[in-house]
Amino acid sequence: MKLLAIVLVLLCGSNVGSAAERDVAITENELVRRTQELYDAVVPGDQAPWKKYFADDSIFSDEKGRTMDKTKLIADITPLPAGYSGTIKLDRVESRIYDNVAILSYDAKETETIFSQNLRARYHITDTWLRRDGSWQIVASQAHRYYEDPATGKADLKKFPDFIGAYELVPGQTRTVIAEGDNLFVERKGKRDQLLPETSELFFRKGIEGRILFRYDKGGKVDALIDRRNNEDVVWRKVAGK
Repeated sequence: MKLLAIVLVLLCGSNVGSAAERDVAITENELVRRTQELYDAVVPGDQAPWKKYFADDSIFSDEKGRTMDKTKLIADITPLPAGYSGTIKLDRVESRIYDNVAILSYDAKETETIFSQNLRARYHITDTWLRRDGSWQIVASQAHRYYEDPATGKADLKKFPDFIGAYELVPGQTRTVIAEGDNLFVERKGKRDQLLPETSELFFRKGIEGRILFRYDKGGKVDALIDRRNNEDVVWRKVAGK
């Protein structure tokens, strides 16, 4: 009888343990709910959900290139200034959920209103949740912002003749700027991209991060095309044209 009692206790204990394991399992819907709770707390500067859902040893890397521990992250959650408001909503959610680890990958669509002026941005964020002691918390989060083209400005057609010509990086590596009607193009090895004006002398290519600008020499003539990438310049010297 004693042996049977021991077996029953072991079996019951095993069942209780399994039930407890099931109780602390997590679903994609629950991860989304918690994540939305975090973003809903941003505007009022409510730090409580961030303290609750981020582990003490978490790492948070944001779209500005900052990497913060939990202390710095929590300190960064403050109410928006007067006249500011906004929302952040999740979109395109994907998850991978295992016994003790869950990964939630999603787009965050932000709408910000600054004194009646509306701004929009999109981010992609991946959160890694870890279950410890029956509790799920984020141990790592990384975000990046989607590139968006700037607003198109107005081109100064009178300046197009200054820009037209061939530009050389090194011998044998050239690109050509041409104009067709009201449009300006840069062409290299048969590939042509339209130069869309941000200002009269500053251009961008659709879907390509960076800027194209033209440099004038002391005599007032264009002597170089500058391909500016992340605030660093690749200079192409003008070798043909006006």
